[in-house]
Amino acid sequence: MLRPRLIPCLLVHKGGLVKTVKFADPKYVGDPINAVRIFNEKEVDELVVADIDATREAREPDYKLISSLAAECRMPLCYGGGVDKVEQVERIIALGVEKVALSAAAIARPELVSAAAERVGSQSIVVVLDAKQAGPGRYEIVTHNATKRTGLDVAATARRMQELGAGEIVVNAVDRDGLMQGYDRDLIAQVRDSVTLPLTALGGAGSLADFEGLFAEHGIIGAAAGSFFVFKGKYRAVLISYPNRTEKEDLLSRARARQ
Repeated sequence: MLRPRLIPCLLVHKGGLVKTVKFADPKYVGDPINAVRIFNEKEVDELVVADIDATREAREPDYKLISSLAAECRMPLCYGGGVDKVEQVERIIALGVEKVALSAAAIARPELVSAAAERVGSQSIVVVLDAKQAGPGRYEIVTHNATKRTGLDVAATARRMQELGAGEIVVNAVDRDGLMQGYDRDLIAQVRDSVTLPLTALGGAGSLADFEGLFAEHGIIGAAAGSFFVFKGKYRAVLISYPNRTEKEDLLSRARARQ
Protein backbone atom coordinates (compact mmCIF):
# COMPACT_ATOMS: atom_id res chain seq x y z
CA MET A 1 0.00 0.00 0.00
CA LEU A 2 1.33 3.43 -0.96
CA ARG A 3 2.07 5.89 1.83
CA PRO A 4 3.27 9.49 1.85
CA ARG A 5 7.07 9.51 1.64
CA LEU A 6 9.75 11.85 3.00
CA ILE A 7 12.64 11.70 0.54
CA PRO A 8 16.11 13.25 0.88
CA CYS A 9 17.53 14.35 -2.47
CA LEU A 10 21.33 14.39 -2.72
CA LEU A 11 23.17 16.28 -5.47
CA VAL A 12 26.58 15.07 -6.62
CA HIS A 13 28.98 17.59 -8.18
CA LYS A 14 32.61 16.76 -8.98
CA GLY A 15 32.33 13.64 -6.83
CA GLY A 16 31.12 15.48 -3.73
CA LEU A 17 27.76 16.11 -2.15
CA VAL A 18 26.54 19.68 -2.74
CA LYS A 19 23.50 21.90 -2.31
CA THR A 20 22.46 24.60 -4.74
CA VAL A 21 20.23 27.67 -4.71
CA LYS A 22 18.02 27.98 -7.79
CA PHE A 23 20.29 25.38 -9.44
CA ALA A 24 23.38 27.60 -9.03
CA ASP A 25 26.28 28.16 -6.60
CA PRO A 26 26.85 24.57 -5.45
CA LYS A 27 28.06 24.42 -1.84
CA TYR A 28 30.04 21.37 -0.74
CA VAL A 29 28.36 19.61 2.17
CA GLY A 30 30.13 16.25 2.40
CA ASP A 31 30.78 12.82 0.99
CA PRO A 32 27.84 11.03 -0.68
CA ILE A 33 28.63 7.60 0.78
CA ASN A 34 28.91 8.98 4.31
CA ALA A 35 25.58 10.74 3.86
CA VAL A 36 23.96 7.48 2.74
CA ARG A 37 25.31 5.73 5.84
CA ILE A 38 23.75 8.38 8.08
CA PHE A 39 20.42 8.18 6.25
CA ASN A 40 20.52 4.40 6.66
CA GLU A 41 20.61 4.85 10.41
CA LYS A 42 17.73 7.31 10.24
CA GLU A 43 15.57 4.80 8.32
CA VAL A 44 14.56 7.16 5.53
CA ASP A 45 11.69 6.17 3.23
CA GLU A 46 13.63 6.53 0.01
CA LEU A 47 16.71 8.30 -1.34
CA VAL A 48 17.25 10.23 -4.58
CA VAL A 49 20.79 10.84 -5.84
CA ALA A 50 21.36 13.07 -8.87
CA ASP A 51 24.69 13.69 -10.62
CA ILE A 52 24.23 17.30 -11.74
CA ASP A 53 27.34 17.28 -13.95
CA ALA A 54 26.74 14.27 -16.17
CA THR A 55 24.08 15.56 -18.56
CA ARG A 56 25.62 19.01 -18.89
CA GLU A 57 29.01 17.44 -19.62
CA ALA A 58 27.44 14.88 -21.99
CA ARG A 59 29.10 11.97 -20.23
CA GLU A 60 28.11 8.53 -19.03
CA PRO A 61 26.74 7.96 -15.54
CA ASP A 62 29.41 7.22 -12.94
CA TYR A 63 28.78 3.50 -12.58
CA LYS A 64 31.45 3.08 -9.91
CA LEU A 65 29.71 5.65 -7.70
CA ILE A 66 26.29 4.16 -8.45
CA SER A 67 27.52 0.69 -7.50
CA SER A 68 28.93 2.01 -4.23
CA LEU A 69 25.71 3.85 -3.42
CA ALA A 70 23.55 0.82 -4.18
CA ALA A 71 25.75 -1.45 -2.08
CA GLU A 72 25.53 0.95 0.88
CA CYS A 73 21.82 1.87 0.69
CA ARG A 74 19.34 0.09 2.93
CA MET A 75 16.42 2.05 1.48
CA PRO A 76 14.98 2.27 -2.07
CA LEU A 77 17.38 4.27 -4.24
CA CYS A 78 16.61 6.43 -7.26
CA TYR A 79 19.55 7.59 -9.40
CA GLY A 80 19.57 10.27 -12.10
CA GLY A 81 22.17 12.04 -14.20
CA GLY A 82 23.58 11.38 -17.66
CA VAL A 83 21.09 8.65 -18.52
CA ASP A 84 20.03 8.83 -22.16
CA LYS A 85 20.05 5.21 -23.36
CA VAL A 86 17.99 2.14 -22.51
CA GLU A 87 21.19 0.16 -22.03
CA GLN A 88 22.31 2.59 -19.34
CA VAL A 89 18.99 2.18 -17.55
CA GLU A 90 19.39 -1.60 -17.59
CA ARG A 91 22.96 -1.39 -16.32
CA ILE A 92 21.98 0.88 -13.42
CA ILE A 93 19.09 -1.37 -12.41
CA ALA A 94 21.44 -4.37 -12.58
CA LEU A 95 23.70 -2.61 -10.03
CA GLY A 96 20.89 -2.77 -7.48
CA VAL A 97 19.20 0.61 -7.97
CA GLU A 98 15.40 0.48 -7.72
CA LYS A 99 14.56 3.51 -9.88
CA VAL A 100 16.25 5.45 -12.66
CA ALA A 101 15.40 9.12 -13.18
CA LEU A 102 15.20 10.51 -16.71
CA SER A 103 15.10 14.26 -17.25
CA ALA A 104 16.64 16.04 -20.24
CA ALA A 105 16.74 12.84 -22.28
CA ALA A 106 13.03 12.20 -21.67
CA ILE A 107 12.26 15.69 -22.99
CA ALA A 108 14.54 15.40 -26.02
CA ARG A 109 13.51 11.83 -26.89
CA PRO A 110 10.20 10.89 -25.24
CA GLU A 111 10.32 7.46 -26.85
CA LEU A 112 13.14 6.63 -24.40
CA VAL A 113 10.57 6.57 -21.60
CA SER A 114 8.49 3.91 -23.36
CA ALA A 115 11.52 1.85 -24.33
CA ALA A 116 13.00 1.95 -20.83
CA ALA A 117 9.66 1.09 -19.20
CA GLU A 118 9.29 -1.88 -21.52
CA ARG A 119 12.76 -3.19 -20.61
CA VAL A 120 12.78 -2.73 -16.82
CA GLY A 121 9.16 -2.02 -15.90
CA SER A 122 7.31 1.26 -15.42
CA GLN A 123 7.80 1.07 -11.65
CA SER A 124 11.52 1.69 -12.19
CA ILE A 125 11.20 4.72 -14.49
CA VAL A 126 10.94 8.18 -12.93
CA VAL A 127 10.65 11.31 -15.05
CA VAL A 128 11.97 14.48 -13.42
CA LEU A 129 10.48 17.72 -14.70
CA ASP A 130 12.45 20.82 -13.74
CA ALA A 131 9.91 23.64 -13.75
CA LYS A 132 10.47 27.38 -13.92
CA GLN A 133 7.75 29.99 -13.67
CA ALA A 134 7.07 31.55 -17.07
CA GLY A 135 4.29 33.93 -16.03
CA PRO A 136 1.33 34.04 -13.65
CA GLY A 137 0.18 30.46 -13.19
CA ARG A 138 2.42 29.25 -16.04
CA TYR A 139 5.38 26.89 -15.73
CA GLU A 140 7.91 25.88 -18.35
CA ILE A 141 10.20 22.87 -18.37
CA VAL A 142 13.93 23.67 -18.36
CA THR A 143 16.83 21.24 -18.73
CA HIS A 144 20.60 21.03 -18.29
CA ASN A 145 20.58 22.51 -14.78
CA ALA A 146 17.99 25.10 -15.86
CA THR A 147 20.29 26.55 -18.55
CA LYS A 148 18.07 25.48 -21.48
CA ARG A 149 14.46 26.47 -21.99
CA THR A 150 12.09 24.11 -23.79
CA GLY A 151 8.85 26.07 -24.12
CA LEU A 152 6.98 22.99 -22.86
CA ASP A 153 4.16 23.26 -20.34
CA VAL A 154 4.90 21.23 -17.22
CA ALA A 155 1.45 19.77 -16.57
CA ALA A 156 0.89 18.78 -20.20
CA THR A 157 4.32 17.15 -20.36
CA ALA A 158 3.68 15.23 -17.15
CA ARG A 159 0.50 13.84 -18.70
CA ARG A 160 2.45 12.86 -21.84
CA MET A 161 5.09 11.07 -19.77
CA GLN A 162 2.37 9.10 -18.01
CA GLU A 163 0.97 8.04 -21.39
CA LEU A 164 4.44 6.93 -22.46
CA GLY A 165 4.81 4.57 -19.50
CA ALA A 166 6.61 6.48 -16.76
CA GLY A 167 5.97 5.05 -13.31
CA GLU A 168 6.46 8.25 -11.32
CA ILE A 169 6.76 11.99 -11.89
CA VAL A 170 9.04 14.28 -9.88
CA VAL A 171 8.23 17.97 -10.28
CA ASN A 172 11.12 20.17 -9.22
CA ALA A 173 10.51 23.90 -8.66
CA VAL A 174 13.68 25.63 -9.87
CA ASP A 175 12.63 29.00 -8.44
CA ARG A 176 12.30 27.46 -4.95
CA ASP A 177 15.46 25.34 -5.00
CA GLY A 178 17.52 25.83 -1.83
CA LEU A 179 15.44 28.71 -0.47
CA MET A 180 13.66 26.63 2.21
CA GLN A 181 10.58 28.89 1.95
CA GLY A 182 7.97 26.24 1.14
CA TYR A 183 6.81 24.23 -1.84
CA ASP A 184 5.21 25.84 -4.90
CA ARG A 185 1.68 24.58 -4.19
CA ASP A 186 0.24 25.96 -7.45
CA LEU A 187 2.81 24.07 -9.53
CA ILE A 188 2.22 20.85 -7.62
CA ALA A 189 -1.56 21.18 -7.93
CA GLN A 190 -1.31 21.64 -11.70
CA VAL A 191 0.72 18.47 -12.10
CA ARG A 192 -1.38 16.52 -9.57
CA ASP A 193 -4.51 17.36 -11.57
CA SER A 194 -2.85 16.15 -14.77
CA VAL A 195 -1.63 12.69 -13.74
CA THR A 196 -2.71 9.71 -11.70
CA LEU A 197 0.83 8.39 -11.28
CA PRO A 198 2.73 8.60 -8.00
CA LEU A 199 3.97 12.19 -7.76
CA THR A 200 6.91 13.60 -5.82
CA ALA A 201 7.35 17.32 -5.12
CA LEU A 202 10.82 18.85 -4.81
CA GLY A 203 12.10 22.36 -4.25
CA GLY A 204 11.53 24.69 -1.31
CA ALA A 205 10.83 22.57 1.78
CA GLY A 206 12.11 24.31 4.88
CA SER A 207 10.11 22.88 7.78
CA LEU A 208 8.07 19.89 8.88
CA ALA A 209 5.02 22.11 8.42
CA ASP A 210 5.78 22.24 4.68
CA PHE A 211 5.61 18.44 4.50
CA GLU A 212 2.45 18.36 6.60
CA GLY A 213 0.73 20.91 4.38
CA LEU A 214 1.70 19.01 1.23
CA PHE A 215 0.32 15.73 2.59
CA ALA A 216 -2.84 17.41 3.88
CA GLU A 217 -3.54 18.92 0.47
CA HIS A 218 -2.54 16.02 -1.78
CA GLY A 219 -2.68 12.88 0.36
CA ILE A 220 -0.37 10.15 -0.88
CA ILE A 221 2.55 11.99 -2.43
CA GLY A 222 6.31 12.05 -2.16
CA ALA A 223 7.79 15.05 -0.34
CA ALA A 224 11.42 15.43 -1.39
CA ALA A 225 13.93 17.95 -0.09
CA GLY A 226 17.62 18.68 -0.13
CA SER A 227 18.56 21.62 2.07
CA PHE A 228 16.10 20.71 4.83
CA PHE A 229 17.83 17.38 5.39
CA VAL A 230 21.42 18.69 5.30
CA PHE A 231 21.33 22.19 6.82
CA LYS A 232 20.55 23.33 10.36
CA GLY A 233 19.73 26.81 11.66
CA LYS A 234 19.88 30.26 10.11
CA TYR A 235 23.60 29.94 9.40
CA ARG A 236 22.97 26.75 7.41
CA ALA A 237 25.45 24.62 9.29
CA VAL A 238 25.83 21.20 7.70
CA LEU A 239 23.96 18.62 9.76
CA ILE A 240 22.32 15.64 8.11
CA SER A 241 18.93 15.10 9.74
CA TYR A 242 15.62 13.32 9.24
CA PRO A 243 12.48 13.07 11.41
CA ASN A 244 12.47 10.04 13.70
CA ARG A 245 9.66 7.51 13.51
CA THR A 246 7.50 9.24 16.14
CA GLU A 247 7.93 12.67 14.55
CA LYS A 248 7.03 11.29 11.15
CA GLU A 249 3.93 9.46 12.38
CA ASP A 250 2.78 12.59 14.25
CA LEU A 251 3.27 14.63 11.09
CA LEU A 252 1.22 12.18 9.02
CA SER A 253 -1.53 12.07 11.67
CA ARG A 254 -1.83 15.85 11.65
CA ALA A 255 -1.93 15.86 7.85
CA ARG A 256 -4.71 13.25 7.77
CA ALA A 257 -6.71 15.26 10.29
CA ARG A 258 -6.55 18.29 7.97
CA GLN A 259 -7.70 16.45 4.86
